[in-house]
Amino acid sequence: MVACATDAGPCVTSYRVACVRAGRVVDGCVQDSPVIGIVGSAGAYGRWLRAFFTQRMGLQVLGHDPADPDGDSPDDLLARADVLVFSAPIRSTAALIDQYVRESAGREAGRLWLDVTSIKQAPVAAMLRSQAEVVGLHPMTAPPKAPTLKGRVVVVSEARVERWAPWLATLYAALEGEFVQTTPERHDRVMSLVQAMVHAAHLAQAGVLRGYAAELGGIEGLMPYRSASFELDAAIAARILSLNPAIYEDIQFGNPHAGEVLDRLLGELSELRDLVARGGNEARARFRERFLREREAFGARALAEGNHAYERVGYLLADLTGRRHASVHLPEDRPGSLRALLHVFERHGVNLESIHSSRTPAGEVHFRIGFVRDADPVALAAAVAEIDASGIGRVLQSG
Repeated sequence: MVACATDAGPCVTSYRVACVRAGRVVDGCVQDSPVIGIVGSAGAYGRWLRAFFTQRMGLQVLGHDPADPDGDSPDDLLARADVLVFSAPIRSTAALIDQYVRESAGREAGRLWLDVTSIKQAPVAAMLRSQAEVVGLHPMTAPPKAPTLKGRVVVVSEARVERWAPWLATLYAALEGEFVQTTPERHDRVMSLVQAMVHAAHLAQAGVLRGYAAELGGIEGLMPYRSASFELDAAIAARILSLNPAIYEDIQFGNPHAGEVLDRLLGELSELRDLVARGGNEARARFRERFLREREAFGARALAEGNHAYERVGYLLADLTGRRHASVHLPEDRPGSLRALLHVFERHGVNLESIHSSRTPAGEVHFRIGFVRDADPVALAAAVAEIDASGIGRVLQSG
């Protein structure tokens, strides 16, 4: 039984297992340990997927990538892979799938083809030109440091699914994501707002900030004056500028609906600019009427939830800027580990102000513990030393 969400609301789908046999797809039956083939296995998501399928699901994984001369050949993937996953740049995915359709020449019948790109219409249409069963996936996150997509949204377009439904249920459960079912067409329209519009707005902000850098000192000069909103926007812009630029380029140029959305965004900004330039009571009244009453479009519930989420993030940002803190990794993931760590601070008389968990670049979970401003530095140093010496935890940073 698999719980899911659709554009129309929540749903529950029951899957009946057709059969399980040793080996691969046999006589139209799907086995529970298929061989996985990843096209684009040397890319960021390709590497994450290889680790997920091998370590989390215990499956054999083949991989092809032009950047990996030691990888498997496309023909190896077509001959041996029961599940083929396309994890390639957006701009080349559809053409690459068409190439695999031609080279497969019907061998894919009865197998499963997936893609994990940010655009769905063109890749799904290309996969449907094969004889394989077809599902489009879009994890709404860069490859995480975590081993699963727990807590992350994954958009799913099940375009042609029959025999592989039971195994897909297993895959979704292993990924641990928040799944939303939709069509490729609706996906791309929604992504023109959720991705293309949001990225464009922050790239435009980055351009404005760059223009003022010589006069006001850029981000470093502005951050001491930050509000939570500015800090969040700056963080999003930094995130976009830090990752693969080709992804953000393709989200703008590869989504057929992005142009329309950007036209609307430009129109809204142009009207706001004109009202500010005009000034006076009439322009202010129009501003209130035109822009500040958008709360009606959001709805009371969305406003309340969004405002609460903003406040929570604001408190988190405030905690993370605290000067007195320690970041600690717990090497043993077992019940009671955190309690033992906190008991050390209690024994040394150090009062805690906050505690948050996150992941290091290497993927290790660590706890950032904030201390009250007047914490005794001698007691704090003794507690940190004991944590390191005892093996309870490894102190990554202390300030």
